[in-house]
Amino acid sequence: MNKIFNVSSAIRMGALSCLLFSSHGMASVSEGDAAKLGQELTPIGAEKAGNSEGTIPVWEPVSDGGIHQQTSNGPGNPFKDDAVLFTIDQSNLDTYREFLSPGQIAMLTKYPTFKMKVYPSRRSSGYPTDIYDATRKNATTISLNPEGTGLVGDYIQGVPFPVPTDAKEVLWNHFTRYRGGLVERVIHRMAPQTNGDFVASEIWQKIAFNSHLEDGSAEDNILYYFVGKTLAPARNAGSITLVHETMDQVKEPRKAWIYNAGQRRVRRAPQVAYDSPQNNGEGQATSDNMDMYNGAPDRYDWKLLGKKELYIPYNNYQLHDKSLKYDEIIKPSHINSDFVRYELHRVWVVEGTLKEGSRHIYNKRTFFIDEDTWQISVADHYDQRDELWRLSEAYHFNFNNESTNQIVPWYTAEAVYDLMSGRYLVNGLSNEVEDDFKFGGKEKQSNFKPSALRRMGGKL
Repeated sequence: MNKIFNVSSAIRMGALSCLLFSSHGMASVSEGDAAKLGQELTPIGAEKAGNSEGTIPVWEPVSDGGIHQQTSNGPGNPFKDDAVLFTIDQSNLDTYREFLSPGQIAMLTKYPTFKMKVYPSRRSSGYPTDIYDATRKNATTISLNPEGTGLVGDYIQGVPFPVPTDAKEVLWNHFTRYRGGLVERVIHRMAPQTNGDFVASEIWQKIAFNSHLEDGSAEDNILYYFVGKTLAPARNAGSITLVHETMDQVKEPRKAWIYNAGQRRVRRAPQVAYDSPQNNGEGQATSDNMDMYNGAPDRYDWKLLGKKELYIPYNNYQLHDKSLKYDEIIKPSHINSDFVRYELHRVWVVEGTLKEGSRHIYNKRTFFIDEDTWQISVADHYDQRDELWRLSEAYHFNFNNESTNQIVPWYTAEAVYDLMSGRYLVNGLSNEVEDDFKFGGKEKQSNFKPSALRRMGGKL
């Protein structure tokens, strides 16, 4: 493991020390620690200060909840004039090793074509005021249940644990992070062959968090509703997946249904979880690889290892550019490194080891979670021999919510690289989609019932 350092602020050190005395089922932090939000800490719990070297800047709030620049083609690139500081490749890997994950080191070692173009660090992510307000309230009112598989308290939105005291709290910050509340999008998913050949699966998706359902329609123990319809290729077109993402998936497992276009039949799909193969992924990723990590955390023992500085994909406006074609992005073994921007950021490091008696194809996984968004940015996955198997990278991007003129920090794409087979899966690209993501508004819960799937089958 690369060097991991403890959190620099006294407040964070005090919170981490609570691991020796705290137990689940109690409020996460004291009122005094929560008061640091917006002061020493950002409103969602990151360290405001930059690092001593000046390579990570101070976080500064902006009036509209984030940095964005609107153009006729969606969010423009506010950092287009930034020059590359340096490029990491096989020739200088050792110079930057301590700022890389083991998976990134393995990719650089294996592929001469894989490189990391490092730019000035821009702490560009921000959130709406109501998310900040909810986070401040959550800090002293939300806790984990004794098993760490669900939230206790009146959680609606925002970061539940802005001053986390253990690994599962950090994971829950990732699970619940703000993604616009309601989003409709069309994306592409590809699993290229080793020579770079690929077939793009086109998928329409709608995601509605419980906080963005019409009054009276929200359900207990639901985090969000998801529906996805495959539009292409023709052999898969018309199939629909519906998911009710429960909060506590041990108490109430995720509910999923599949609509088969040929049979016009809806059936339950109980295996859309854990290490079941990801739809349209050709076996290159698990269901819980999606969104870097999702679902119930109960099969692993989790450790919070601290924080470190890491080069992570950030502000990937160039990769999102609508002028790019997929054959320019998709290359053998990995996406085209020329279009990826890396920056140095502080990340939380969380390690999960498979529990004795539990089943999963990954024996261990390590997550590197951006402090400014609570998004998993990089993940290393190990096989049953405890050998590094896959690297996941998420390509951070600030979408524009036109309904509020605020940004939505999320991913323009995420990739899972198989270091053994030389193949990979990339999910979320929308370069060849005319419209960008649509955020905001309210949705009827009835549109996410299994009975609605047949109606959806004849649309889009």
